[in-house]
Amino acid sequence: MKDGKTRADIKPGMLVNIVLKKDQRTGILTEGIVKDLLTSASFHHRGIKVRLDDGQIGRVQEILEED
Repeated sequence: MKDGKTRADIKPGMLVNIVLKKDQRTGILTEGIVKDLLTSASFHHRGIKVRLDDGQIGRVQEILEED
């Protein structure tokens, strides 16, 4: 299972676990389908920021299912 730190590993339509801004302290993960990639850098040490298809925004912690 890949972590979500490398932009090239993440594509729209993938099932991922993200951490929302409000959950960063607790580490609670939210599962969803990637709609948009919001981080333009190729790597981010805390995870690539994405928007899920339900509109929630957070940093990818785990890629659950590759498209």
